[in-house]
Amino acid sequence: MKRWFAEATLLAAIAFPAVSGAAWAGGTDDFGCSNATLKGEYAFGVTAYTPAPPPSPPPATVVVNGNKLFDGHGNLTQRDYQGDNLAGDDFAPPGQEKGTYQVNSDCTGSMVINLNVPGVPTGTSSGVIWIKFVTSDGGRHIHEVVSQFTPPFSSGPVPTQTSADDWKVASE
Repeated sequence: MKRWFAEATLLAAIAFPAVSGAAWAGGTDDFGCSNATLKGEYAFGVTAYTPAPPPSPPPATVVVNGNKLFDGHGNLTQRDYQGDNLAGDDFAPPGQEKGTYQVNSDCTGSMVINLNVPGVPTGTSSGVIWIKFVTSDGGRHIHEVVSQFTPPFSSGPVPTQTSADDWKVASE
């Protein structure tokens, strides 16, 4: 009886940690991310392919760079420059482009950026970008895909295939 009890105790001592570890490894998507994961200044680069309705020429390719400032509480501001920009050779004015973001505990998230382009006619958009993203490297890198884009002076969303990557500028 003592031998059986000793063997059962040994088996439990070996099996319990293994089973609980396996359950832990596959049992949660909580990686500890939150809005606070994104805080500070990030530099970004964007490549966008926006197809025109058929029949039309090949999709237009647009490149953009800039910086975003995340406040750690779900708000952001952005300044960007679109390559070959017919509007001028400078970045968007400070404070013009504003948005909100939400980081989920599994380090995925979404953001909405309002471009706030001035002088658009009534009934058209001043520009809105909806983004889905995932963070990596403890929030130092953001991988983005545009889920919906309504350009300035447009009455609704347009098709787009756009990706961007953001990198934290300063060290912690």
